[in-house]
Amino acid sequence: MSKASSVDLSAISFPEELPVSLHRGQIMVQLAQHQVVIVAGETGSGKTTQLPKMCLAMGLADTGMIGHTQPRRIAARSVAERVADELGQDIGSTVGYQVRFTSEVSADTRLKVMTDGILLAEIQHDPNLSKYSVIIIDEAHERSLNIDFLLGYLKRLLGKRDDLKVIITSATIDPESFAEHFADANGRPAPIVEVSGRTYPVEVRYRPLAQEQLADDPDDDADDMEEARDPLDAIADAVEELGAEEPGDMLIFFPGEREIRDAAEVLGTRLARHPRLAKADILPLFGRLSLQDQQRVFRPGNNRRIVLATNVAETSLTVPGIKYVIDTGTARISRYSQRTKVQRLPIERISQASAQQRAGRAGRTSPGIAIRLYSEEDFEARPEFTDPEILRTSLASVILHMASTNIITTATELEDFPFLQPPEHKQITDGVTLLTELGALNSGNPTRVRGRGGKWVTRTFKAGTITPVGRRLARLPVAPRLARMILASEEHDVVPELLVLTAGLTVQDPRERPEEHRGAADELHARFTDDKSDFSALLNLWDYLHEQQRELSGNQFRKLCRREFINYLRVREWQDLVRQLRQIAREVGIKLPSNASIDAVKHHDGVHKALLTGLLAHIGAWDERRKNYQGARGSRFAVFPGSGLFKKRHDFVMASELVETSRLWARQVATVEPAWIEAAAGSIAKVNTSDPYWSRRNGTAMAKQRVTVYGVTIVTDRPVRYYNVDEGAARQMFIHHALIEGEWNTRHHFFKRNLQRVAEVQELETRMRRRDLLVSEDVLFAFYDARIPEHIVSQRHFDAWWRKARHENPQLLDLDPTQLMADAAQDVDVHQFPDVFIHPTPTGDVQLPLHYEFTPVAAIGADASGTGQPVGPRTDGVTVTIPVALLHQVEQTRFDWLIPGLRTELVTALIRGLPKPIRKHLVPAPDTAQAAVEALSSTADPATDDFYAALATFLRRTKHQYIKPEDWTVTKLPPHLRFTYQVVDDRGAIVGTDDNLGRLQRDLAGKNQTALAASLTDAARAQGVTLPGRKNTSDQRAQEGKQQKSQQSAKQHSPGAAEAS
Repeated sequence: MSKASSVDLSAISFPEELPVSLHRGQIMVQLAQHQVVIVAGETGSGKTTQLPKMCLAMGLADTGMIGHTQPRRIAARSVAERVADELGQDIGSTVGYQVRFTSEVSADTRLKVMTDGILLAEIQHDPNLSKYSVIIIDEAHERSLNIDFLLGYLKRLLGKRDDLKVIITSATIDPESFAEHFADANGRPAPIVEVSGRTYPVEVRYRPLAQEQLADDPDDDADDMEEARDPLDAIADAVEELGAEEPGDMLIFFPGEREIRDAAEVLGTRLARHPRLAKADILPLFGRLSLQDQQRVFRPGNNRRIVLATNVAETSLTVPGIKYVIDTGTARISRYSQRTKVQRLPIERISQASAQQRAGRAGRTSPGIAIRLYSEEDFEARPEFTDPEILRTSLASVILHMASTNIITTATELEDFPFLQPPEHKQITDGVTLLTELGALNSGNPTRVRGRGGKWVTRTFKAGTITPVGRRLARLPVAPRLARMILASEEHDVVPELLVLTAGLTVQDPRERPEEHRGAADELHARFTDDKSDFSALLNLWDYLHEQQRELSGNQFRKLCRREFINYLRVREWQDLVRQLRQIAREVGIKLPSNASIDAVKHHDGVHKALLTGLLAHIGAWDERRKNYQGARGSRFAVFPGSGLFKKRHDFVMASELVETSRLWARQVATVEPAWIEAAAGSIAKVNTSDPYWSRRNGTAMAKQRVTVYGVTIVTDRPVRYYNVDEGAARQMFIHHALIEGEWNTRHHFFKRNLQRVAEVQELETRMRRRDLLVSEDVLFAFYDARIPEHIVSQRHFDAWWRKARHENPQLLDLDPTQLMADAAQDVDVHQFPDVFIHPTPTGDVQLPLHYEFTPVAAIGADASGTGQPVGPRTDGVTVTIPVALLHQVEQTRFDWLIPGLRTELVTALIRGLPKPIRKHLVPAPDTAQAAVEALSSTADPATDDFYAALATFLRRTKHQYIKPEDWTVTKLPPHLRFTYQVVDDRGAIVGTDDNLGRLQRDLAGKNQTALAASLTDAARAQGVTLPGRKNTSDQRAQEGKQQKSQQSAKQHSPGAAEAS
């Protein structure tokens, strides 16, 4: 080393010309007596460089390192170099620094200068900051999100570490708020040491872009207000104005890097012929500038300098030799949109405090001049202070960091954190919502995770707690949305593509559309367009630029970009950011392929699945009725006209951002599949399962499922197996529909036996016109429920179980016939409902089959299949089947008796149908009917007696009522109290059905004679006798068939066939 690697504490000197040196003794005393000291002073007082040296001189570095935070990387580096130079040290020895991507710290380092983000990252691994004895938070008045978090965290930490010293430095903007925040246990504020900066008078000149209105000339119709000057021209005018003053360097404030580069180009051309400024050095100063270019700003040369800076030079850095300041009055201020849930960097007017800070830069070494490119009225109307970042940003990063470092367990605890100025509840809610969307925080809904042994299990975690994904996101120092995409890219094997896209979404689109060349620009840019994805178009552009850059020289490539309306500076910014993201990805263990080639076509699906993980809040579903997209949380948007998807309609899309102007527009859009959205949403997706139903084909309970993500319907009426939703309910439906109702396709023998036993009881119920003989479904359910394991929820599960269980106990599921009969079946007399009706004939009694139907509302007409006449009986009640050969041998009077089991009900109905003068003497009708039936059973014979005559005789004898035959209203009897007659031929085919026997006998007289003759012939043949004039029955039928065919053929060939038919 050229310089010593250790420092002699007694040799540390403090430049007497710096105001902070004059207060050295007071600062050291306060620091020795208190844990926290507030040092307030304007920029240039020397507090940033001298305070850490005071700590070294006090020996505070003997027990730990001195940590010194800066809000910006450029400031951290320059401060470390300045302090090291004053101590006579090489950077990286006693004094080191660390910023993202760069670390100059060694084992000998005792003073570490770093960005506040680096200190935040260290908290994750060392919550007590145990390696530090002193923490200096510089530029606390900027109130960045990181600073506010560190101030709250240190307030908590001081109670645990009474050996830790904290120094808060601030401009003279409200230092009392910091002192109150760090009040001790007795409520005494922390001491404030005021350090007066060296200030000289600064003349403020106002040069607004819009000039004052001229005196009105009544003869002049022209608009008297001059057009507003171009901002770059106004800057050049101000530089020339200051060029006429005595020599001194200039500092011009701009809102951003792009504006700096544009101004440098204009000033270079404009000042080339200026007599006093032609040789001036035009030096840019912004955070991403290379180290070599930054050093030029802090090392004055022989030429006059014009420094073009962002607000990094407002308070963080002291640029030496500045005598003149030009203030454009704007800055890029990070602000979170509550509506679109997006962090933006709009250019806004700076506050009065910021304007004063900028003007003060001109009075550090001598009297100076500050030119403001806005009016004094404009200045007076501006807010006094800039809103703290915590009130205008998304808290997602802070919540994620605090959760990952176990500072908070759930996001709700954030409201109890000792912030200097607590955020609003809605900000916390929005941060939690975003992190939950990204899968960084648990939603409180059931979610599938890998348990022990790698098996997937469903678990529910407390809402707001950090997830494994959240812990990985916290390690990526980029916005949570972009970090989520990068993590997902590893899963889908599209890391190179996603690094390009996340960088591309961070910078401004390099494709330009100048007003005067819009058509040409659109034509050139159309080469990259993809009609399904603007993201793919961005990858196409990257591929093209990469290919051209390899083939062309640097100068040729810049000319190509200009010729094809591509902003070269934005391309460079894009490429630089991709390189940085690659480094970050490697740091957190994300594997990058060796040949990181980009393939937008091959990896299309994977790319968009990864993008979706960070853009779930920006999905939309096409609404045909309203002709726009229904977005998340009730929003509605349209695709921006510049998108490749503008002219087509797609079912589902996602967008990188939603911007509201005349309406809500979606920019950077791609079509996506609903399955991708559902997979990316995970537990965020709200699944509504409804309308469970039994599916015979699937042998299980099914249900309809509807899936929504932030109110956008992704899936409608998707059939799902219900046991995945409600296993208990699915099991009940299986037992009910399959085992009890028989609604399944099975060949199990136990089930056939059970069906037969149940059918026997049901047939008895039908015969006796009752529905209380079979045990209830609850009894049957309990039977199966007690024997079937809990996990049996479908036919597939049942079959697998029964294949083994049946070998152990084949009768396990057999229903006991005695247990199928309900208690009400004890009084049943089956003989009252016979299987046959015995009818006397001259040749002896015949048994006519009886069929019972218990369908009070009988369907008369077509059968359920719609094929015409129903098969079998058509009416409710009892149907008697009569062979056609016996049709004229049966008598209506025999059937009037009906069957014993219905006789009492028949008599009751007949009594109720009698004329009222008679009926009133027979009440109550059921009692009279019961008595009549009992009497007739012993006094009358259904085989010989007339039913109505016998009944009339009984009523006349017992009730003294004379009833004529016409008083019986037989035709008004209910269908089940009258026989239905079904006539069949010798083959069993039904030839007639009616409830009127006489009508059937008339209608079927011819068939009856034929059947009777055929019966006699067959009987004679059986005895070997041939009746005169009769052929064999079968021969006769064959001959008749031949005659019919011959007659039909003759008709077809006859000239008058059509007329005759």
